[in-house]
Amino acid sequence: MSTSTSLGFQVNTLARQMRRAFERELQGSPLTLAQARVLFHLARSPGLRQVTLAEMLEVQPITLARLVDQLERLQWVERRTDATDRRAHQLYLTEAAQAPLKDIERVSLKVRKQVLQGFDPQEVTQLQDLLSRMHNNLTQI
Repeated sequence: MSTSTSLGFQVNTLARQMRRAFERELQGSPLTLAQARVLFHLARSPGLRQVTLAEMLEVQPITLARLVDQLERLQWVERRTDATDRRAHQLYLTEAAQAPLKDIERVSLKVRKQVLQGFDPQEVTQLQDLLSRMHNNLTQI
């Protein structure tokens, strides 16, 4: 099997192309892709511990700590001491984060529209189902 037809290669290439498209659409915005990823996850899961979020983003905890420092300075994120572990911090979005979240949503929808151009709704649903099954298969390993 050639590398260019490998499923893993194709998925990785597509993910990289989608990240680049997202970054292009963010040009002119104060947001970076890394910041957008943090805000996106915190919008979905308020109160995540820093260490958990670092694992989800596949970055070192110190890298995430610096990123959260930036987001705190922008007043988009706040750290709160975890009630069950004083050494740990949970992360929450502030009200000021709503504006960048709207930018993230706008850019995400534009990239989604680009990547799914020519697909009918049934194909999109089928693709999402297949990707979910692949994800579930890998999480059971």
